[in-house]
Amino acid sequence: MKLNPAQQEAVTYISGPCLVLAGAGSGKTRVITNKIAYMIQECGHKARNIAAVTFTNKAAREMRERIGQTLGKAEARGLMVSTFHTLGLNIIRREHKVLGLKENFSLFDEHDVNALLVSLTEDELEGDKDAIRQLISTISNWKNEMVSPKQAMATAQDEHFKQLAEFYDRYQRQMVAYNALDFDDLILLPCLLLKENAEVRERWQNRIRYLLVDEYQDTNTAQYDLVKLIVGSNARFTVVGDDDQSIYSWRGARPQNLELLKTDFPALRLIKLEQNYRSSGRILKAANILIANNPHAFEKRLFSELGYGVPLRVLFAKDEEHEADRVTSELSAHKFINKTAYRDYAILYRGNHQSRLFEMSLMRNRIPYKISGGTSFFSRAEIKDMMAYLRLLVNADDDNSFLRIINVPKRGIGPTSLEKLGLFANERGIGLFAAACDAHLSSVISGKPLFEIQRFTRWMVELSDNAVRSETTDVVRELVRGIHYEDWLYETSASAKAAEMRMKNVSELYRWITEMLEGDELEQPMTLQEVVTRLMLRDMMERNESEENADQVQLMTLHASKGLEYPFVFMVGMEEGLLPHQVSMDEDNVDEERRLAYVGITRAQQALTFTLCKSRRQYGEVIKPEPSRFLLELPQDDVEWESRTQKTAEQKQQTGRAGIANLKAILGNKG
Repeated sequence: MKLNPAQQEAVTYISGPCLVLAGAGSGKTRVITNKIAYMIQECGHKARNIAAVTFTNKAAREMRERIGQTLGKAEARGLMVSTFHTLGLNIIRREHKVLGLKENFSLFDEHDVNALLVSLTEDELEGDKDAIRQLISTISNWKNEMVSPKQAMATAQDEHFKQLAEFYDRYQRQMVAYNALDFDDLILLPCLLLKENAEVRERWQNRIRYLLVDEYQDTNTAQYDLVKLIVGSNARFTVVGDDDQSIYSWRGARPQNLELLKTDFPALRLIKLEQNYRSSGRILKAANILIANNPHAFEKRLFSELGYGVPLRVLFAKDEEHEADRVTSELSAHKFINKTAYRDYAILYRGNHQSRLFEMSLMRNRIPYKISGGTSFFSRAEIKDMMAYLRLLVNADDDNSFLRIINVPKRGIGPTSLEKLGLFANERGIGLFAAACDAHLSSVISGKPLFEIQRFTRWMVELSDNAVRSETTDVVRELVRGIHYEDWLYETSASAKAAEMRMKNVSELYRWITEMLEGDELEQPMTLQEVVTRLMLRDMMERNESEENADQVQLMTLHASKGLEYPFVFMVGMEEGLLPHQVSMDEDNVDEERRLAYVGITRAQQALTFTLCKSRRQYGEVIKPEPSRFLLELPQDDVEWESRTQKTAEQKQQTGRAGIANLKAILGNKG
């Protein structure tokens, strides 16, 4: 595809600092890959002197693949394409002696950091999980803002922050003693080194003679400093970003870094990519008008040559369960009439907790789906635990399930006892459960482990008998109660809130299993065996489907949707308190929520549907939410509100005719 004039200018301008303001769907990745190819093939730059950085391993991998296709392996050899943190790590590895690090320094992940801070603050915080989490976040923010423990101590406003600064100091001393670095150090240390050591700075400025930065609006203070230190006074760089898609302030991102470029590099060339190759004109008009309510350092307006398109729709639901069913029903009808694929549809929501009911509704209607940027309901540990219990209940020979739950919650059955049980089962050629019930087990296991194994198997056999003889729903309830699973969740979860959410998931699974056992007007009542088989099948399908080509509806948060596109998009939960989120409203950060809505809208290629509820359960109460202010900020001539527009008889007939024609075609193909 030929580059448009703005893209062409962005590719060929290499003599000074350049900001490419790239709107959603405007082909920014093509610009970056073409620019690298242009510099190497047309301008004589060496690949080894060019670096391109972005934020995720996935984005870096995709960029590397695209450049490889454009250039070929030989020409691309030596080119640095990585995340910011990988670039930082490479600098640290090369300069470890100057930094006073031993060569074999350790990298601490979040679990290591958490464990170290728990031990360092044991006397004061006594392992308080919420306090530790706040401390980790505060230290990370200080590092991203280039604040040392000494500076943190000097600027602390109150006793609380003085204590946090003291913990920060302890933590840093310990990390030095361990010859260890954390994730934030991978940017902080190179910044400090390049700032303070002219020789090292010059070495890296000679090594990286041209720098390209993708998703520049997501940089924090330390990352921007690293960019400035690498490019130096030559200022040979291109940064690509969109202030309207800056949605990560909670991770330290500073969209104002785009504005700072004008101050720090007065010769900055600004190039705007405003032609969108993704969406219809109407969708872009709505996005432009919505985002115009935010303050802007740079003005831009997306336009499209793909036609004006259909109106945006707003649908109402009685409550959140009805909302999920409505979306499923709308999606099914639309797919049937238009002969589309499931992969053409995306359901976008503000928070992961909203996904559960949509998963349930899609599963009930046997519609394949994929969760992105979050954990699928059936992949959550608590659901896997419950499923393992149920699988063992209907099939005593399921050794995998037995091993998963024999000690969940803890029963004092250690690995040594399980090893003995496994050898005993192998010798007799029987399953683990049968071995656990065997009268001769006492010849290899004794004491408390034997007592607990026998108690567990007796209880499971009893439950299994009851499931056949009496009310199956009572048996499932007794299963959850009998193992005191809720108590165990509160003991082992990161916080009381996390335990509550996990138990809510278990309750949701129980409620759904109950519905399947009892049946309704659409489904015959099922046996427990049938219910478990149906759920296992769903889980296997989810694991076996290849991510790229599977024909599945996509479910994801608005944050996870950034950079993706779908023909048909549902944005759900368009209510005050959800989008914009209540926390952002309380913190006066509605501008970022508006950018998040803008990201969601600009994912849609052909059609966009919003949904909201008339009532919603929240923290145990039923509330009557207001429609999101963002719906009211859209151009109302381009939006059809369900309650305000009723289909005409002609429109209904047209829909009916399309459906009948499609049904005939399907039947004709089968015949």
